[in-house]
Amino acid sequence: MRDSVCQTFCRFYLQNIFVNSFGENLKREREFSKLSQKDFAEKIGTTQQRVSEWERDKVEPTLYNIIAILKALNITFEELVSE
Repeated sequence: MRDSVCQTFCRFYLQNIFVNSFGENLKREREFSKLSQKDFAEKIGTTQQRVSEWERDKVEPTLYNIIAILKALNITFEELVSE
């Protein structure tokens, strides 16, 4: 239940507050860190295809994956979702 509440909040937060999509922000931060999709995927334990889907806003990452993304990029949630 807690994960679904967190995911609902994150989805609302991402879709309604910021102009850029989550995927656009993720791609910007990943590229700023000089990581390819493949290298980034390996770093967080997923596939390059999944990273591509996130960056194209085809699939939303789970809360677990968001935490892994933040750790891998050494950023805060606010930095990830802000312009």
